[in-house]
Amino acid sequence: MRSFVDELVSQSTQTRMIVNGKKTKEMLIGSVTKNPPASLLLNDTDVDRVSTLKLLGIHICNDLKWTQHVDAISSKIASRLHFLRQLKRAGADNISRLDVN
Repeated sequence: MRSFVDELVSQSTQTRMIVNGKKTKEMLIGSVTKNPPASLLLNDTDVDRVSTLKLLGIHICNDLKWTQHVDAISSKIASRLHFLRQLKRAGADNISRLDVN
């Protein structure tokens, strides 16, 4: 992995791109309980090792299960339904009739 990171930094430098080590995350897929690999360094910055991350709106866990993503979406749906119910109670039954101008 170290050689891959070195190659990534080398190629990004050649193309005048900056890889930010503080924003880079490392995830080990599966259960790595015995002998986890050493942490990575990217431009003299330790790369954070995480068990879950959000990438393009999708919550990805190291066990590759959808539980956390489904929970996050369900929570968002519940919050928006609550807001719509509050609007309905306030008398905004048909928003399309409201004059925005």
